[in-house]
Amino acid sequence: MNTAPAAYPIGTPGEPWGDAERAEWLSRQVRQRSYQAEVLMAIERLDSRFDLERYGELRYGADQYPLMAIRSRDWQEELPVVLVTGGVHGYETSGVHGALQFLDEHAADYEGQVNLLVAPCVSPWAYERIHRWNAHAIDPNRSFRADSPAEEAAALMRLVAPLRDRILMHIDLHETTDTDETEFRPALAARDGEPFEPGDIPDGFYLVDDSERPSPGFQQAIIQAVEKITHIAPADAQGKIIGSPMVAPGVIEYPLQSLGLCAGMTGAPFTTTTEVYPDSPRATPEQCNAAQTAAVCAAIDYALANG
Repeated sequence: MNTAPAAYPIGTPGEPWGDAERAEWLSRQVRQRSYQAEVLMAIERLDSRFDLERYGELRYGADQYPLMAIRSRDWQEELPVVLVTGGVHGYETSGVHGALQFLDEHAADYEGQVNLLVAPCVSPWAYERIHRWNAHAIDPNRSFRADSPAEEAAALMRLVAPLRDRILMHIDLHETTDTDETEFRPALAARDGEPFEPGDIPDGFYLVDDSERPSPGFQQAIIQAVEKITHIAPADAQGKIIGSPMVAPGVIEYPLQSLGLCAGMTGAPFTTTTEVYPDSPRATPEQCNAAQTAAVCAAIDYALANG
């Protein structure tokens, strides 16, 4: 027997949240891990090999978070720029640690070929609270546009703006998790005063290409690299992944710029969003990080060969 999902515990069904509901939501958010210990200290360990840049600071009440980027030390103006971003959704752990693992283990392979710019944890407040939104209940990954309401997105766009015309490739590292269905989508529906429509979480890795400027060969090169490490998400019975038609094995498309997504902010020739599935019984945290790292390497290799 089908039963209606339980109402989200904040707000009145059918009515968008106001200040009181947002304040109640914020009061329920608890720090569960340390940005300083898990991310900043890992970045500091890279100091001998890269240039570290503080590109902004978040202030939420008494909490302050430096926003950090890592650049190639041998930066050469004539070389193309490769942009790697992670942690736009703070709860998507392998995006953060996969970006850092790439720098530690593979960045040296590209010295003299590209300039690397990596922002491994775009949303540190959300990283600590294992959440999708920032402290204002705003999704940074729908906020990469002019006059952004999310400082996380605005700060990253300011960092990237001087380089925008030189960026060859941008890969944005994400996860799709079971809590998308149990917490974050219900919360989104409640926040916006809309009904929650249950969906399915795909079991496996997939990519989101740009429907306005697709790059199918680029996407498949990444899929082929990642499938050596973890399994690729199949389409559902309707031929879709997470509600969108699968256009190639493990690939769907969104209009990246129109939706204000991070991967659409540069207009680079090669762009993608990775989606790792950490809740699969067939994947470990180490595999998830390795899959993100392999995706970055494959993306750079393809862009260099075809750019």
